[in-house]
Amino acid sequence: MSAKIFLSVGQCDMDHGSISRLLLGKLGVKVQRADTAIEALEALKKSSFSLLLVNRIFDADGDSGIDLIRKVQVIAPSQPVMLVSNYMDAQAEAQSLGAVPGFGKSALDRPETLEVLKSFA
Repeated sequence: MSAKIFLSVGQCDMDHGSISRLLLGKLGVKVQRADTAIEALEALKKSSFSLLLVNRIFDADGDSGIDLIRKVQVIAPSQPVMLVSNYMDAQAEAQSLGAVPGFGKSALDRPETLEVLKSFA
């Protein structure tokens, strides 16, 4: 059985590393990185992902994760997407667009976060 792959979009180097180590170490999930919305949409054309982890504001170019979630819902409505943000209003907006409930970076090491991510692994 091959490992599941999550696409991490817009994270800074430190957060991407933390997310990748957690997912690989605890769940055996590989994490592919996309720094921008364009890279993420190109990756979606080429591969399937168990989950997209989308940062609220992209580190590389300042683009909006909410805007990417809107685009993904149009081109791949069955693709599970989760917002990575500590802001509850952003989480609510993402969910109103069809994203699954996400988590903030401050909650990354909490057991309940791991349980949520485990359901996509």
